[in-house]
Amino acid sequence: MSYTFALVGNPNCGKTTIFNEITGSTQYVGNWPGVTVEKKEGKARKFKEEIKIVDLPGIYSLSPYTMEEIIARDYIVDQRPDVVINIVDASNIERNLYLTTQLIELGIPVVVALNMMDVVNARQDRIDTQKLIHYLGVPVLLVTANKGAGVKEVVEKALEVAQSAAAREADIPCKVFDQAIEQSLGKLQTLVKPWAQAKKYNARWVSLKLLEGDEKVKEKLDVPVTLMAEVKTYREGLEHEYDCDIETVVADNRYRFISNVVSKAIKKKNNGNTLTLSDKIDKVVTNRILAIPIFLAVMFAVFQASFGPVGSFTIDWIDVFINETIAGVLTSWLEAGGAAEWLKALIIDGILAGMGSMLVFVPQIMIVFFFLSILEDTGYMARAAFIMDRVLRKLGLSGKSFIPMLMGFGCSTPAIMASRTLENEKDRRLTIILTPFMSCGARLPVYALFAAAFFAQNQGVIIFSIYMLGIVVAVLSGIILKKFVLKGEVAPFVMELPPYRIPTLKGITIHMLDRGKGFVKKAGTVIFAAAVVIWFLQTFSFSFQMVQDPGDSIMGGIGKLMVPVFAPLGFDDWRAAVALLTGVVAKEVVVATLGILTDVGEVTEDSVELAAALQVYFTPLKAYAFMAFTLLYMPCVAAFGAIKREMNSWKWTLFTVAYQTGVAWIVALLIYQVGRLVGLG
Repeated sequence: MSYTFALVGNPNCGKTTIFNEITGSTQYVGNWPGVTVEKKEGKARKFKEEIKIVDLPGIYSLSPYTMEEIIARDYIVDQRPDVVINIVDASNIERNLYLTTQLIELGIPVVVALNMMDVVNARQDRIDTQKLIHYLGVPVLLVTANKGAGVKEVVEKALEVAQSAAAREADIPCKVFDQAIEQSLGKLQTLVKPWAQAKKYNARWVSLKLLEGDEKVKEKLDVPVTLMAEVKTYREGLEHEYDCDIETVVADNRYRFISNVVSKAIKKKNNGNTLTLSDKIDKVVTNRILAIPIFLAVMFAVFQASFGPVGSFTIDWIDVFINETIAGVLTSWLEAGGAAEWLKALIIDGILAGMGSMLVFVPQIMIVFFFLSILEDTGYMARAAFIMDRVLRKLGLSGKSFIPMLMGFGCSTPAIMASRTLENEKDRRLTIILTPFMSCGARLPVYALFAAAFFAQNQGVIIFSIYMLGIVVAVLSGIILKKFVLKGEVAPFVMELPPYRIPTLKGITIHMLDRGKGFVKKAGTVIFAAAVVIWFLQTFSFSFQMVQDPGDSIMGGIGKLMVPVFAPLGFDDWRAAVALLTGVVAKEVVVATLGILTDVGEVTEDSVELAAALQVYFTPLKAYAFMAFTLLYMPCVAAFGAIKREMNSWKWTLFTVAYQTGVAWIVALLIYQVGRLVGLG
């Protein structure tokens, strides 16, 4: 016999921790809302029965207004799991029980797991589970998921409930509503039952949804006009009696029921009169005056640690290891084996050079992920999103957009993927379009090269100005796109501020390795294939003959065709066009490409020889325009793939790429042409 249990709960209630504990999955556990954005499945361990566990998105209610709510409600209503395991944050039980009452109304067996009992016990609060069982009418168990306590018992109880639940159209165990609403529901239930049974829905729940005016339920059932007329009569009668709209009346009834249950079953020691440690910390870190300076200081420390001496050391070490040690060993093997020259060039100058240009940055990215995972697991990132909401709202975005945009300074690919935490589709698309304007770490070698070659006395100022340019362009783009393309009101920003917690080494390690593994796997496979293609295009002519002069290669021919497009920007040499073209594969490749095409060879980005060679083809003004274009035009192929996955639309994906590249062309054009007019070029 097989069973399906669905895990449902508010964001940050510990669902994913329980999912991991039951299934043995290494799913990352975050401490900011929205980490679970799609249903995830696994099989329960240590049970002879076959039990499938489905981890649904974190939601606050079953009202179908957000992507998470739609996914969760559609799964429960349409797939009808054997039992819904409702994970409740016992330290914030009042808010969590709103969803609990809605789950019970669905008519599907529910087991409530009161999680985070360690926090409740630390506060010396007391929860009477027997009274909760009495009022809710469903099993209630105590759990401390991060220690594994009580999790097995929850599954055992769910199994017991599933095996004893003979009737799927069970009576609703708890009575939440006033007598007037109950009477109307009872009469409507008789009328609705034939349509509800045909779709295998609970008749009482359908009656309540129609009474509330739920359009999605009406569409699913294809309710006839005559029945909707009856529903309208009951709704208008109730609204007249309560002198209020029915949705507000229903919500008010739920809150009054919850308040009554909590007053009877929960005894709090301080009754909210004593500030918790989290409250005391928040008085400082979310202070209107101190919040942003503290946040900037924290982010500066993270990036300084990641890209400072430690990060630079990892780049130098990996670079030497790949380009000297591994390259030397492979060269010796190939020469000893009598390999053809073209094969040696492919492996050393193509594959190894291409992969190496990406792999040297992996340690830095892992360091960034390490620190960000600490901030997320402690609960600070939720505060950061709350702090930035006021700033981003002026762009037409909510504070949740801040998380992906912040990650964009590390790598665009995971940053774009992080946009899925946004409920509103327009906000999500706008965030995806704007995030690549945040300069990722892969672009830094390009800035370093050109700053050293043309702005030796002011390298720091020039690179800082490029980063600020990306932010300014993102701000202006957000305003323009929100006004003319992605119109609509900003989605309400509702984010729970979880209590501060000490992160576990296991959680941080899982988070860091999961993100790092994904980056290497996705970007590495793409760059591996691209390195072969780039080597071939740089090595052979259109007649497939090996060439000595890169200008005679296929890539040289393509670059010369592209020159007219870039000439107005100051890039009137084909080498610049080709470097930008290869930069689509990975921005790090821009430096290697310029090194090859200027006859300097495989060099590092701080090479004096390459810097001198570039001065033949660029002026300081052209160089700055080139840096700006590199900053703004479409991100790498891996990011392009992420955009396609998250947009789930070729139209929006191509629009995003076209917009970003168009903006890059216009900004670089303005920099170069205005610079020439004022005498800078």
